[in-house]
Amino acid sequence: MNELREWDVEFVFLRESINTTPPGGKLVFHVFGAVAALERDLILERTMGGLVPPGRGRRDGRQLVMGEGKIALVSKLMRDRETPVSAVCATVSVYRATLYR
Repeated sequence: MNELREWDVEFVFLRESINTTPPGGKLVFHVFGAVAALERDLILERTMGGLVPPGRGRRDGRQLVMGEGKIALVSKLMRDRETPVSAVCATVSVYRATLYR
């Protein structure tokens, strides 16, 4: 923040009618900055609170579409070259891209 003071930079928000030149405008600007920092910290706190520590048998992120059973079935069906890929996808209820992934 000291760098802005050295450069004497001031903001004028045309849509919101906020001018940071007078002392009242500087106060509003700093209050908005403090609220943004608080919100950022709250989001980080909620995110960290929702994570499960490693080793508890759960992984973060989206759940897998295909479990080990489906993967074994798909590999068995894919070894048979006569089975069409669309039939394999229909059997395990996944899209073609998911199957290849």
